[in-house]
Amino acid sequence: MSTEHDEILAMLANQRDSLLITVRGLSDEDARKRTTVSELTLGGLVKHVTACQAFWTRVFVEADGVLPEGMINSDQYRMTEEETLAGLVADYAAAFEATERAVAGQADLGREVPLPVFPWGPQETQYWSVRRILLHLLRETAHHCGHADIIRESLDGANTTAQWA
Repeated sequence: MSTEHDEILAMLANQRDSLLITVRGLSDEDARKRTTVSELTLGGLVKHVTACQAFWTRVFVEADGVLPEGMINSDQYRMTEEETLAGLVADYAAAFEATERAVAGQADLGREVPLPVFPWGPQETQYWSVRRILLHLLRETAHHCGHADIIRESLDGANTTAQWA
């Protein structure tokens, strides 16, 4: 793998670790709690980021332009009563490992792949490089890390930045 591969994966891992610090020590009940006017919960965010990891990895690995099943399903944001935070975290780890393996298999991060056609977007096929997909995944993860930090602070006053120490 190139330095670029390693650097992008390291930044993704940093954001993953930030999210995992935010949910550290929570009960399943707390992971399901809404603490703001938003519907978002900490468990739901872990579930969603896991789904994003899997969906976007599939997009650049398969490179077939097919919308991955469930990619626009709003259930990916909800932690069900049957799900546990430990299970969601394990799923996230597995999805992240799959992304790492997929990135390692990319000779050229500049390779263009067709994106799925989304119901809300342009109806013609768009193309992104694998690099841009990974940067999008990084942005998506960082975006939700911010949501998670606010939800956790509202839940019990814990602060992710302070927990990094």
